[in-house]
Amino acid sequence: MKERQLVLGLRPNLGQFVLLAVNNAFVGTMVGLERTVLPMLGKQTFHLASLSLLLSFIVSFGVVKGALNLVAGKLADHWGRKPVLILGWFLGLPVPLLVIYAPNWAWIVVANLLLGANQGFAWSMTVSSKMDLVGPQKRGLALGINEFSGYIGVALTSAFTGYLASRFGPRPVPFWFGEAVAVLGLFMAWFLIRETLPYAKLEASLSKPSSQNAFLEEKLTLKQVVAKVSFRDRTLFSCSQAGLINKLSDTAVWGLVPILMAEEHFSIATIGLVGSIYATTWGVLQLVSGAWSDRVGRKLPIALGQWVNGLGVALILFTHSLWLWILSAFLMGMGTAFIYPVLLSAVGDAAHPGWRSSALGVYRMWRDGGYAIGGILLGFGADFFGLRQVFGVLAMLVMLSGLVVIFLMRETLRRA
Repeated sequence: MKERQLVLGLRPNLGQFVLLAVNNAFVGTMVGLERTVLPMLGKQTFHLASLSLLLSFIVSFGVVKGALNLVAGKLADHWGRKPVLILGWFLGLPVPLLVIYAPNWAWIVVANLLLGANQGFAWSMTVSSKMDLVGPQKRGLALGINEFSGYIGVALTSAFTGYLASRFGPRPVPFWFGEAVAVLGLFMAWFLIRETLPYAKLEASLSKPSSQNAFLEEKLTLKQVVAKVSFRDRTLFSCSQAGLINKLSDTAVWGLVPILMAEEHFSIATIGLVGSIYATTWGVLQLVSGAWSDRVGRKLPIALGQWVNGLGVALILFTHSLWLWILSAFLMGMGTAFIYPVLLSAVGDAAHPGWRSSALGVYRMWRDGGYAIGGILLGFGADFFGLRQVFGVLAMLVMLSGLVVIFLMRETLRRA
């Protein structure tokens, strides 16, 4: 049988690219299950009074997802992308069932530990695999499509589960839907999606054609990659801090906005609608922002995105009507869309293919660690200073992060 010839690019690998995009939509669906329903479940079913305790499910999610992003990147460079993707889906299978049968809030926290593992492994691999397939020329577009597919999954599921919860209650109907998605995602990963690590090796060989072992020669130890992405390289540091701060605001949308809207007597279906507008804006505009960054560079969209997101967060201080909630959700979604695929692209630009997956893992560790940090800080801040006031401090942090990008980050886009 003739061996398949590898070619980098979106068009020659379109079939696999589409399968990965659909699979990532299912990965996003697993998070969307919880965006509207779990905060209400904590308040109405488990009667949690403390916001710091309520946000413990996001803390557990963030701790595991952040750490396993790092592990996933390293495993993917050794095992390949496909085995890690399959492992992620296996870990996601029990999540809806644990929520359905949970007798207390501790079960919800455990479910989110597994959800964090599912996201850390599965979403990471859709990112790495798409980077492998397309090569360096259309990286921003590829990651824009990847994040679009994932967050469209989040958006549609947030609205759909809000509707299901308003009609049938928060359990079990929305989560049986989630279980079906997990089974389908695992089937795709196992039987339809191919390994893409050979494409990363091809890119490495093309970047240094004089060396037959370029992929191995440019390998760094995990310790070296952690240091480089975390603080030694100022550009990679800028990306890591921007991703982390962005997740603080996303934590607020996930955990605090539904509670604040419920206190203002909005229905769970309306809360789901606002969450869906946020995630839809985030998802759709990433198609534009990723491709835009391939033209203008990475730095401008990242800095602009932080400021737009900060403006949307600040607006919550004055938001009481539904239209202002929608405007705030739109601005936060737009700001996040500007930075989300572009930060991944910038890290991919700055890292050699031989250790790029590990670098993405370190970046995603810091970025998604923002869920854990945000869950703790925002929960205690809301308990002590008030639910609405904490959004003012958060807005200042997000805008300050944009200044860090301007002063420390160098442009990473390499012109052809």
